[in-house]
Amino acid sequence: MKFNKHFKVANKIISENTPVFIIAEAGVNHNGDINKAKELIDVAASAGADAVKFQAFKTENLILKDVEKAPYQQKTTDSKESQFEMLKSLEITQNQNRELIEYCNDKKIIFLSTPFDEDSIDELVELDLPAFKVASTDTTNLPFLKKLALTGKPLFLSTGMSYLAEIEMALEEIYPYNKNVVLLQCTANYPISDDEANLNVIKTFKSKFDIIVGYSDHSKGIGASPYAIPMGAKVVEKHFTLDTEQQGPDHEASLNPNQLKDYVKEIRKVELFLGTSNKRPSFDELKTRESLQKCLVASKSISKLEPFTENNIVAKRTGGKGISPIYYKDILKKNASKHYNVNDIIDE
Repeated sequence: MKFNKHFKVANKIISENTPVFIIAEAGVNHNGDINKAKELIDVAASAGADAVKFQAFKTENLILKDVEKAPYQQKTTDSKESQFEMLKSLEITQNQNRELIEYCNDKKIIFLSTPFDEDSIDELVELDLPAFKVASTDTTNLPFLKKLALTGKPLFLSTGMSYLAEIEMALEEIYPYNKNVVLLQCTANYPISDDEANLNVIKTFKSKFDIIVGYSDHSKGIGASPYAIPMGAKVVEKHFTLDTEQQGPDHEASLNPNQLKDYVKEIRKVELFLGTSNKRPSFDELKTRESLQKCLVASKSISKLEPFTENNIVAKRTGGKGISPIYYKDILKKNASKHYNVNDIIDE
């Protein structure tokens, strides 16, 4: 398999040579309130994220009524409420998504969503989303992955709770129909402990699958994402909320608005630190080079036609004038074409 290494999501190019694509994951932190969803968009746009992402699901299509909440959900939501009831209160309708897309367009930020059932895929396709996020819950859902792949839209495939062999099967299912895929390392707890991030998996993904990779970050605070960038991540996503004290499944493990701004700034700072892989003096270094690097001068008086030797030349700082000592062996093959006094710059 050889997935594409250059494709567009809306007006942004995702590739190995473009800036990291930052997804601000609003998820269900709107608590079912369209106005809160718009506030979340405001926060994501103000922070400088490339995209803000929500979730789309029909609860009846997603879960059986008697399924218990996940352990982290039990800690952060009403214990008397079932997972079905919790999810039902967090649904966003197609018309609400349409309204949020228009709002994102006004704020100049990309709207994304994660569909969790096939009806939601159909609704989001009608809304012409530029890409789809695949949640870790569906990494092993091959029929669902095929339907998403057939949309022709780029896919961000999260891999929490999955074995490497399952991820390979997921990619094999997608590959015949869609080669615009970003593979996201993820650990599906909310939040994770530091030793669960396993960023080294990003290198495994790059070497095994020849694919653009990224990181879906559930660590605490700004967390692991900045460290994922040097590992090769070209897409990162992070949950955020208006208030981490709100009741709901994801608020506690999310960034607050100020933290989201810091998160984006830190990602961009890491990119600046990484710079280019082409080793050469920077523009500002060139003047420093003239001042600090050395050139060859006479260490003693040298008569005309006298051979240059290691005993009559030495390297000193000359302000950039003369011959670099990196070429001293070439000078040793020559005889002086003129007389040199001590500290005269060799200019043969």
